[in-house]
Amino acid sequence: MKVEVYLFFNGRCEEALEFYKKALGAEVTMLMRFKDSPEPPQPGTVPSASENKIMHVSFRVGDATVMASDGHCTGQTNFQGFSLSLTVPNEADADRKFAALAEGGQVQMPLTKTFWSPRFGMVTDRFGVGWMISVES
Repeated sequence: MKVEVYLFFNGRCEEALEFYKKALGAEVTMLMRFKDSPEPPQPGTVPSASENKIMHVSFRVGDATVMASDGHCTGQTNFQGFSLSLTVPNEADADRKFAALAEGGQVQMPLTKTFWSPRFGMVTDRFGVGWMISVES
């Protein structure tokens, strides 16, 4: 069994994907737009003028697969009750990734030394996705 993350960006998926490519080195492994679906959407499931929005994307961040979609294209993201945990090999990498994710976002806990890691911090990115950055100890 495998559990994977699936994020709905409600119309901002492409923007988020470009952000994660730059901030985390994300690599797209599969992308399908609504217009490319082999089956027509059920009436009322895809807002009009959303044919170029992302129906499904799968991308890699390090060893993890993250999946995402534009969903219902409402423009409002709502990520609550979870964070993605990113473990990096060293403090310099933690500093870079934390700063990149914080750009346009909000720092919840600055990077600092903890009893479990030489560097740990929490940030919510510009899309509202929570991240916990930790250095391997």
